Amino acid sequence: MKKRQFRRAKKAIDVSPGESVRIMRELQELSQNELSNLTGIPQSTISAIENQRVNLGVERAKVLARSLKCHPAVLVFPGWDIDKETAA
Repeated sequence: MKKRQFRRAKKAIDVSPGESVRIMRELQELSQNELSNLTGIPQSTISAIENQRVNLGVERAKVLARSLKCHPAVLVFPGWDIDKETAA
């Protein structure tokens, strides 16, 4: 059986943690109000996170990740590339 060869996709843009929250929320067709109701985080705070006026923070990332059905690292470190950096 022939082993498949895959090419890694090229990174087109840098995404901030706030933008990653917005992207994940929009992919799941949730409004900021709906995400607020799911997480208990005020809609104004979600807006501030998405617009980089407030830092996401690890604890909020955990709460948001649960509702967005993803790992918190997807939100906190959206541009991290394991091939370029080593884990501590």
